[in-house]
Amino acid sequence: MSEDETAPNASSQARWLITGANGNLGTRLILNLLNDTDSSVVAVVRSERARGVIEQLDLTLDQRERLEIRVLDYGDEAALRSAAEGCTAAVHLVGILKATPGASYEEAHEQSCKVLTRALAGSSVQHLTYMSIVGSEASASNACLASKGRAADILLGESLPACVIRVPMVLGEGDYASYALKQRACGKLAFGFRLASLEQPIYAGDVIAAIRAANRNRVSGLLDLAGPEVLTRRALTERAAGLLGRSPRQISLPIALGRVVLGLIERLTGNPPVTVAMLDVLDHDDDVDPQPALDTLNMGGLTPLDKALQMVLGN
Repeated sequence: MSEDETAPNASSQARWLITGANGNLGTRLILNLLNDTDSSVVAVVRSERARGVIEQLDLTLDQRERLEIRVLDYGDEAALRSAAEGCTAAVHLVGILKATPGASYEEAHEQSCKVLTRALAGSSVQHLTYMSIVGSEASASNACLASKGRAADILLGESLPACVIRVPMVLGEGDYASYALKQRACGKLAFGFRLASLEQPIYAGDVIAAIRAANRNRVSGLLDLAGPEVLTRRALTERAAGLLGRSPRQISLPIALGRVVLGLIERLTGNPPVTVAMLDVLDHDDDVDPQPALDTLNMGGLTPLDKALQMVLGN
């Protein structure tokens, strides 16, 4: 874990606006920021259920007094502008992997960014950080990655200093990715599509440190930040299994088979648990050099993979 995530910066005085604050990264960021006695947070969510997630965080009375939760529609410019009043930093965590009939990629990514930039124009916010996915480009063939790429272009084209941080698989305590990895590692049989695909998992604590560093150093532009090791999905499961004292038999399925099956399910159900677009995002080969991003952010080293796995797998 990097020093930036654990050690409060006593000299910083900030009021943070966090949109999409109820996710794993959002709640972790809230806890981290509120460790600074002179920092406060406006957590923006879009439902009472999401508000409940944040209200259940283990906070002291002082921390709760420095936390404000706003429930609003991410398309409501006036409500966002009101939430941003007095804030000096913003972190945009709104995004989806699966498009549904009621939530399109364009609405979740591009539209939310357009509304947010209008809401922040002329506000007290001095810097914006947007979390994206490695491989996200407007020209990408995958609908999710292309939408995230267009969203990044929207933010980077505004006058407000903005840093877009693209990351691959993020592993954190209690999150879905870590749970799924543990399930594969603990089973006798582990099925997966194209187990030779490359993963470069990064520890959630390092992502939080990067968000804070981007704001602290007023970093602008696009950065690719990934974990310290590149390995196949098969090897990642083997590494996790070894730490847990397990040795599952892994069976790799052709990615083309997954696309065909999921395509049929999409046509038959309209809203399947996994879509072809999601599968292709998860199948993306991640192999980037994190050092340029670390240098730009003025960060130290990353959490070693084995240490991250030990923390998130509960072993």
